[in-house]
Amino acid sequence: MANRLEFSRKTKAAIIARAAGKCEACSAVLKPGEGEVDHILPCALGGEPTVANGRLICRVCHVEKTATDIRSIRKADRSRDKASGAIAPKQKIRSPGFPISEKVARRQTKQALPYRPLYQPAIKETNP
Repeated sequence: MANRLEFSRKTKAAIIARAAGKCEACSAVLKPGEGEVDHILPCALGGEPTVANGRLICRVCHVEKTATDIRSIRKADRSRDKASGAIAPKQKIRSPGFPISEKVARRQTKQALPYRPLYQPAIKETNP
């Protein structure tokens, strides 16, 4: 996993100035120092710490976006692992299979046992 790339102080200042005191996701008015600078495209998915890839968002929007980012990153990890062969496919390979051996063929032709009831009905004795 790649290391997280942080925004420089100069880049953060440019992002905060561009936002003009509002959350860039939900347009909520933010107090000074209340917003959080966030990567639009996460570092783990190839995002760079640039002004174009950053935005100032409120804490609520940041929590929601982080949850979405984690799901996307995990999905990318699974796809990469499947492609590299680190994870075996879940489905069985569909093929006609191997021919049946003689031993298995004999086992399949055995006669079934005759039907045997699990219980016998009680016989009523009648006295004349």
